Amino acid sequence: MKRSIIISALLLFEMTVHAQQVPLRIIEGLSIESKILSQEVKYSIILPEDYYTSKTSKYPVVYLLHGLGDNESSWLEYGRVNQFTDGAIKNGDIVPMIFVMPEGFRTYYVNDYAGKFLYEDMFIKELIPFIDKQYRTIPDKDHRATMGYSMGGFGALVLPLKNPDVFTISVPLSISVRTDDQYETERSDKWNEQWGRLFGGVGKSGEERITEYYKQHSPFHIFRQSDLSKYKNLKLYIDNGDDEYTLAKSNEELHILLRDRNFPHEFRIRNGGHEFSYWRAAMPNGFRFISDAFEGKLYRGDIITNQFNEVASTGSKKFVKHDAYTVVLPEEYAQTNRSYPVIYFLGILEEKSQNEISNYVKNAIHTDKFPTSILVFLKDDSVDLLNSSILKVEKEYRIRDGYRFRSLIGLHDGGRNALALASVPQKFTSCVAIDSDINFDALQISIEKNKDVFSRTWLYFTTTDKSPNYFSNGKAHTLLREKDIYHEYRVQESVIDKSYWLKNLSEFLDFTQKKIHR
Repeated sequence: MKRSIIISALLLFEMTVHAQQVPLRIIEGLSIESKILSQEVKYSIILPEDYYTSKTSKYPVVYLLHGLGDNESSWLEYGRVNQFTDGAIKNGDIVPMIFVMPEGFRTYYVNDYAGKFLYEDMFIKELIPFIDKQYRTIPDKDHRATMGYSMGGFGALVLPLKNPDVFTISVPLSISVRTDDQYETERSDKWNEQWGRLFGGVGKSGEERITEYYKQHSPFHIFRQSDLSKYKNLKLYIDNGDDEYTLAKSNEELHILLRDRNFPHEFRIRNGGHEFSYWRAAMPNGFRFISDAFEGKLYRGDIITNQFNEVASTGSKKFVKHDAYTVVLPEEYAQTNRSYPVIYFLGILEEKSQNEISNYVKNAIHTDKFPTSILVFLKDDSVDLLNSSILKVEKEYRIRDGYRFRSLIGLHDGGRNALALASVPQKFTSCVAIDSDINFDALQISIEKNKDVFSRTWLYFTTTDKSPNYFSNGKAHTLLREKDIYHEYRVQESVIDKSYWLKNLSEFLDFTQKKIHR
């Protein structure tokens, strides 16, 4: 008995020694002693898998910044960051890099105006030199990046703007930022606790809140400077969810300002809100952007999920061509007397595109991913469609009664016309507008006259971040969020291919079918 106890103890000792010899590369609970803050600052770190075997290799660094109320472990726990990055590095999609996750407290990663808690000074003068000394980094601005969410998104943008000699790469997600008018009208308790204590003006209201110290840290005021040459090397990728509220306006306004100033940047709006599931989904493209910047390359572009792929026709399809429209009937149409939902397409005139769409829909019908429907391709220059082409279609073909069975999908000018049709009460169940110059004034009037229209008619609109329609789409999204009207909104990567919208056809059709058969 005594001998077995001794053997067990020896085995346990050997296992413990062996475990201690395995160098840790994903570590939380580390800290530095800050003289500037007169306290400990915690951080977590992820080292590349080959860090200890490469011996002499040096690595670029990404500083991952957490949101308000979170801490230095949040990117590891809720963000699951190493679960993605380890695989992406192993697959060669991103270069090996070091990830540092510092404790940000409630600072927004800036010095407070009273000079009592100089977090930015600590970050730039203590944390970065410490990381560069302690680990094998490439210690220059071209190999340092910031990525953060919410409060961390603010820090991920403002730290490079205030320290362009330290950082040249920034990926802010769901930036917790405000326009001047949002600051001026924010509730006093929220203002004092969140912004007033940082930028000055506790207890103040209105324009008094726009202090000089605030202006020095506001991306809006920074990017309105006449000379932006000091930021010429900044590589910027902004990502925000279409379900945000306050941040819907502020992030859109920032994108509009950057477009107006011709400042190069990437801007995306994806499906989702202020939550980790959204920020995790941002990592693949965010880290690709960072990796390409580290290598001095142009950005490869986004990974596109649910991409449209052209499919062969699954059977005969019946095109019936009229002067003002073309109708595509279901294969079974002649063998039944049933009625069908109808999808009206506006602005898609090329026969090749119509074939691709009809093939895709037929395949979706056969795989039970889309309801059996009639497709109608309308010419986008038709006048008064409800009393002309659409009226004729619905007299001649078996369209099921009720607005729930009528949907619109429009491209460019066709999308603008589709939105006008969608504003007519109880005529259509959904509307998709693709890269359209939205008539913002008309949309605003429609909402003021009859907001209930848009509780019945769902809207989905999308554009690209380099499109000339950035302004009208951004303003429309902000208006709909402020009015609490459900809609889907996407800003995608700008691509040269004019048929970029086809890549997202599956998402447009999925949105459509959910409304028809919800």
